[in-house]
Amino acid sequence: MDFKLTPEQEMIRDAVREFTEKEIKPVAALYDEERQFPYQNLKRMAELGMMGMNIPAEYGGSEAGVIAYSLAITEIAKGCASHAVTTAVTNMVAEVIYEFGQEEIKRKHLPKICSGQYPAASFALTEPHTGSDAANIRTAAVYHKDTYILNGNKTLITSGEASGVTVTWAVTNPNVQKGKGISAFVIEKGTPGFIVEKAEEKMGQRASQTNEIIFDNCIIPTNCLLGKEGEGFKIAMIELDGGRIGIGSLAVGVGFSAIDFAIKYVKKREAFGKPLSSYEAIQWMIADSYTELEAAQLLVLRAAFLKETRQPFTKEASMAKLFATETARGVTIRAVQMLGGYGYTKDYPVERYLRDVIGTTLYEGTSEIQRIVISREILGH
Repeated sequence: MDFKLTPEQEMIRDAVREFTEKEIKPVAALYDEERQFPYQNLKRMAELGMMGMNIPAEYGGSEAGVIAYSLAITEIAKGCASHAVTTAVTNMVAEVIYEFGQEEIKRKHLPKICSGQYPAASFALTEPHTGSDAANIRTAAVYHKDTYILNGNKTLITSGEASGVTVTWAVTNPNVQKGKGISAFVIEKGTPGFIVEKAEEKMGQRASQTNEIIFDNCIIPTNCLLGKEGEGFKIAMIELDGGRIGIGSLAVGVGFSAIDFAIKYVKKREAFGKPLSSYEAIQWMIADSYTELEAAQLLVLRAAFLKETRQPFTKEASMAKLFATETARGVTIRAVQMLGGYGYTKDYPVERYLRDVIGTTLYEGTSEIQRIVISREILGH
């Protein structure tokens, strides 16, 4: 087994790391405090190839590969989880359009996503009455004279307001088994009847947008259908597998930032006449944190490798997402503990890291859902 990165993967990781240090870290706390969406940075990131990392060059993508994408998301998240989640979801939307969209739709939207002409893209699956039970959505799409008319609403949609294009799901055939009559659609911003409500007030990742979306007799042409009618649920599950690699990568980045900052702190802070870092209790926290984060990143990169080489990766993606997000949350709590009372104040960034990392155990499937997916794959259900 060869764990060495290719020169191209190292180059991409290092370039993203440099951008994060120069452009993202200096503004992360301010953007979080002011709930400011990072339009300018996202445009620069797109210009550097970060918004279409698994999209062919003919559509404007950088063709970097899934492993490089994972490394990039981790580096971005070390600076700001809000930048990272926006980047991850935008990449996921680009992929679903590339994999299932008609050629006309791909040519229309992918170059705009990859270039940053669209500030972001959104993935609208969750509805107010159903989160994990995605097969039970109620948004409806009725076929009428070479169009579809959508009615319903979505909630907790990342980048809903900033997105130039949204992929959404709706029931096209209510008369079949639950989940079998769902279809996926691409909707351009500005389409009549596509209404974006105010952003949610969140605990963390406050520089990213999270909106409710309403479809009020929203009329779209038939070429906006992704795949075929009734394939929407399958498409969503396929894309969520890939999305879990992105969120696992994000969590690892936040975890490393939290423990790295805590280490700098305990080296300088003294208690009872010597540095905190000289105490065994602190040393064990550091050892456990790095061991667990390294293991988490290996799981994430294994899932990325399987996806990149077109092997089955559903179980591995769920394992990676579960372990990485739970590990990062635990590591970040340790970092707060290492700073003591200061870790509980906004004067130090570990408070923000903790607020940011909690969300990673919830979206793209909660930790509980990951356990269901993993056990189902193992048991062969």
